Amino acid sequence: QVQLVESGGGLVQPGGSLRLSCAASGSFFSRYAMGWHRQGPGKPRELVALVSGEGNTLYGTSLKGRFTISRDNAKNTVSLQMDGLKPEDTAVYYCAVLIDRTWHWGQGTQVTVSS
Repeated sequence: QVQLVESGGGLVQPGGSLRLSCAASGSFFSRYAMGWHRQGPGKPRELVALVSGEGNTLYGTSLKGRFTISRDNAKNTVSLQMDGLKPEDTAVYYCAVLIDRTWHWGQGTQVTVSS
């Protein structure tokens, strides 16, 4: 059973920063891609960023440069540093791990960007 627990969401003003973290249970996570997705109000879920077990990264459109994904395989954690936040970044952010072509999701953490 895969368990993913996110933390670090909250309310931030435009231009501010937040760091999301995700702790994964189980072993051998270093071999799997892990990532962050988000779902804003009335929008479909979209990819924010993912990182392979080897550390290769992929970012959603227009997010690279503001968001940085990283992972610590020794601790089974993946983090998302978000800088220069905009109101349109408001969403529930989900941590996920890709196992055998299937995404396994955490419960999500709310990020609200508002003044």
